[in-house]
Amino acid sequence: MTSISEVNSLPKTKKPSDSAFKQQRLPAWQPILTAGTVLPTFFVIGIAFIPVGIGLLYFSDQVKEYIIDYTDCNSTNYLRTGVPLKCADIIAETSNLNPPCKCEIHFKLPVDFNGKIFMYYGLTNFYQNHRRYVKSRDDNQLLGKLSNVVSGDCEPFAFEGERPIVPCGAIANSLFSDEFKLYSKSHNDWVPLLKTGIAWPSDKNIKFRNPDGNLTEVFNNDTYAKPKNWNKYIFELDPENNSNNGLQNEDLIVWMRTAALPTFRKLYRRVNHTEDGFTEGLLAGNYTLHINYSYPVSAFDGRKRMILSTTSLLGGKNPFLGIAYIVVGCICLLLGITLLIIHIKCSKSVTEMINVTPHTPYQE
Repeated sequence: MTSISEVNSLPKTKKPSDSAFKQQRLPAWQPILTAGTVLPTFFVIGIAFIPVGIGLLYFSDQVKEYIIDYTDCNSTNYLRTGVPLKCADIIAETSNLNPPCKCEIHFKLPVDFNGKIFMYYGLTNFYQNHRRYVKSRDDNQLLGKLSNVVSGDCEPFAFEGERPIVPCGAIANSLFSDEFKLYSKSHNDWVPLLKTGIAWPSDKNIKFRNPDGNLTEVFNNDTYAKPKNWNKYIFELDPENNSNNGLQNEDLIVWMRTAALPTFRKLYRRVNHTEDGFTEGLLAGNYTLHINYSYPVSAFDGRKRMILSTTSLLGGKNPFLGIAYIVVGCICLLLGITLLIIHIKCSKSVTEMINVTPHTPYQE
């Protein structure tokens, strides 16, 4: 710390002003941790967190899920010497299959799925959180500013020859492309699935915009190229609904919001509960999942899943938060009890503290 004499000897322009902050005279508060303050804190946290955790676990357990791992499903339209082949092996040998590999999985819902039903796809061992992958996008391009495709972050997925790729980057290039359809044998009908309402409204209304004009003409094949791994052009993602097409397609928007962990799920469809037979949800019974299988995962040893899920008051199934609250609450209670026992056994009473003889230095 600078002494007063050193400060006075400094030139006038370098001398700190005589303020409480610069002269370090600000008042300070240092809490004194005593048993009377620490022990109640531990007990209050423990008593509060455990019921909250139990409540979170209860609501999480109310969510019903049915998960199908379809990574190794057999093809129904590609055969070799009369024997069905795995779609994973077929697309590993031949890219851009036409028609795509199709497979079916028959399953039975053991109980009724009441309320709102959502369909997710899940991937494992896919690191969307890699730094270069997360940066590989052009946000100006996603806002419809196609004349400004100059972002170097998109390389090597920025150009195909002289034509800019729209949308560019590794994230868009790896867009999930499997397609699901669900058939209910109980109703002898397809389960109605909605393609909209699956993306964050803030993303669709702010971060993703289509350029003005007819999308087919704007994204002309002679001017712009589609991503290398796509089977469709940007204007073909949802030709039935122009508001869900192009750069504002909700499947694309959901995929572009990268996951934090290598095992993740993303919302794929919502069940339309306005259709007759599905107003209350999905009844227990037999169903068939029809899959257009085109997304390769063998290169990174991944797995693919389809998840049907209900929701609760707090959203989807997530037991981690409830478990975390209970664990923290139990730890606080355990620490509180331990410190209380130590305090009772080892602390000195007020009388003992008064009668403590002060230490006097040794005198000859």
